[in-house]
Amino acid sequence: MVTKTEPTSSAFDTFKLMTALLVLIAGVVGFYYFEDESQLLRVLGMLAIAVLAAFIAATSEPGRRGLAFVKDARVEVRKVVWPTRQETLQTTIAVLIMVILVAIMLWLFDTFLGWGVGKLLA
Repeated sequence: MVTKTEPTSSAFDTFKLMTALLVLIAGVVGFYYFEDESQLLRVLGMLAIAVLAAFIAATSEPGRRGLAFVKDARVEVRKVVWPTRQETLQTTIAVLIMVILVAIMLWLFDTFLGWGVGKLLA
């Protein structure tokens, strides 16, 4: 009998994730610390820090599982049969018509209840 077990996260993986988090926090602090600098440079620096933090996190077991999930999700999205423009237009029109009909029904129901309550309280 073969049992599939979840790989456990080691202390080193926890260290990597904490390091990635600290790098990201340091990047945010640096972004606000250097507020006198050009915003373009600050944003580019923040993006570089975010990429570095993502790389550090991706070297851990949870990071590898996350990347595998993203790759699998991309494969599944490619399998989706997307509707044509005509199908999308027809569906949108059907939804709008139903929304208008339900809105009219609710308005009539509200008006009827308001009239009934008004008659009872008068």
